[in-house]
Amino acid sequence: MMKKNSILFALLLSTTITMAQVKVNTELKSLITQSFSYFPKVKEVENTVRLAQDKIELTQLNKLPDVTGDASYNFVEPKIVVPLGGTDFQFAPVHNISGAVNASYSLFDFGRLKANIERTKDDLAYAKHNVENVKSQLAFQVATVYYNIVYLQKAIIIQNDVLHFLNENKQIVESKLKNGDALKIDLLNIQSNMDAEENRKVDLQNLLQKQLNLLAYTTGLKESKGTDFDFEIALSDAATGLSTAEALNVDFLLAKDKIKQAQSDLNITKLNDKPFIGLHAGAGLKNGYVPDVSTVKFNYAAGVSFSVPIYTGGKTKQQIKLQENMVKQNELATQSLSSNYKKDIDQALTDVKTNYERIGNTVGQIEDAKYAQQLAASRFKNGVGTNLELTNASTNVQRAELTKLQYEFQLCLAKLEYAKLIGVQYW
Repeated sequence: MMKKNSILFALLLSTTITMAQVKVNTELKSLITQSFSYFPKVKEVENTVRLAQDKIELTQLNKLPDVTGDASYNFVEPKIVVPLGGTDFQFAPVHNISGAVNASYSLFDFGRLKANIERTKDDLAYAKHNVENVKSQLAFQVATVYYNIVYLQKAIIIQNDVLHFLNENKQIVESKLKNGDALKIDLLNIQSNMDAEENRKVDLQNLLQKQLNLLAYTTGLKESKGTDFDFEIALSDAATGLSTAEALNVDFLLAKDKIKQAQSDLNITKLNDKPFIGLHAGAGLKNGYVPDVSTVKFNYAAGVSFSVPIYTGGKTKQQIKLQENMVKQNELATQSLSSNYKKDIDQALTDVKTNYERIGNTVGQIEDAKYAQQLAASRFKNGVGTNLELTNASTNVQRAELTKLQYEFQLCLAKLEYAKLIGVQYW
């Protein structure tokens, strides 16, 4: 009952946190759900759940008796005869015939079967949590690809704006060149800048196509309509985040499963010194009964067997010691996991805070760069500024906008990382 209540509490906590803290757009949720049914790795680990269930059923079948049918025939020469009263008395037949149905049943195993069933149930729990682990990793991969696509599409839009501005500038230079107010070198310089920006656009388009290929690899779909970094999650301090992770993150659930598996192995090992009591019975037909050894007769037998280990050379004691150390090892691994997650959660929260500050700082930079660009364009049209001043001003705007975009992208990834670390199923 306590175990069921703990599971129910964890599910309610996960649902509450997901509803209260996370905001995810419908398209991303749909892509993640699609990946669960498309990506082969998910099907692979889901099959391990079925294997674990089959193993439980197989172990539970040991409750039933074992029944076998046996038959044999042997030809034996020479005949076993003894002279008796002037005649040869035969003690065994030449043609030995035997057929029987035998059954055996474990009457008392002192908890062995129950312990083995519990061990297979631990394997089932681990398999189920491993499925959730793969889904969590896949969801994070899909979300990362999704927002990479958003970033690259926005970067291409900025690049198109730069090219549009340079093209307008080129037309002005061409007009000035015809009127003798500009030099050929000015036109060559601006064309060189346009070629460089075109190459940057091609690089961005190449990266975008690669991300779309990754999206198809994970979901089977090659299209994304996302336009904003709209992943939102309520933040907390590192201690609260770690507590949430220890309750919800699948890595911690898997670590706890390993402890339970090791504890179950220890319980099984401790039963090796216990006795075993079994029933056995059989009935059938055979010959060889004196005085008429050739006649086949009905026979049956039943009994109780008792077996107890007396001396094993200390192997059981050493196995128990080994299993106790395995339990301790898995407990220590869980402590190390908590330490690593505390570090990662601290880092994710720092990244979120830092990128918020960076975005705020770039807003003023963009406004200043755009004002400088407008001023340079006005000076250039009026013949008091140079093409180089205008190009530099345009480059500064581009850099500021791309910098802000990169910080927004990094902020989104930091929030995704935080959500993954605390174990929220945002899909």
